[in-house]
Amino acid sequence: MKRLLLLALFVCLLGPASARADNPVVVMETSMGTIKIELLPEKAPITVKNFLGYADDKFYDGTIFHRVIGKENSKKDFMIQGGGMEPGFKEKKTKDPIKNEASNGLSNKRGTIAMARTDEPDTATAQFFINVKDNDFLDKSADSDGYAVFGKVIEGLDVVDKIKAVETTGDKGRPHANAPLKDVVIKSVRVEKAK
Repeated sequence: MKRLLLLALFVCLLGPASARADNPVVVMETSMGTIKIELLPEKAPITVKNFLGYADDKFYDGTIFHRVIGKENSKKDFMIQGGGMEPGFKEKKTKDPIKNEASNGLSNKRGTIAMARTDEPDTATAQFFINVKDNDFLDKSADSDGYAVFGKVIEGLDVVDKIKAVETTGDKGRPHANAPLKDVVIKSVRVEKAK
């Protein structure tokens, strides 16, 4: 019994912080700190390939988190969204949209990263969001096409929480709702080199 409890404790401690050896990990350097994200190509191959393509092209360098809905806003905790706009809210030109992989069994839990899209399911390009709380309503269901989760934060959830707490326009303004009043910049997104 003692052995089982120790094993369970060990698994809990190791849990979300440890990435699977063969899954790619990206390091996202932001103006508020570093976020490490384990990508899950087994579950979301199209989405991961798309995201890595943008990262390899250095597309994300100098973009901003342009939409932040966290506890400091008029709405409840939700997510931080970025990857498609430069400072001044200038939208970057993207590649063709990809197929929505929201039926992959992954849920929009706190700390997961998913693709942003329009109301149509197969419209995701470069923009992504990080869930700051469990957002199960974003999962694929009988009523919704869902939003495709393709990875999870394994280091830097405290940085995500710092970003979600920045002051924003709230429900209106600059040039849209929930825009940070001061730019939160994504300096770079790079695949972590093997140690």
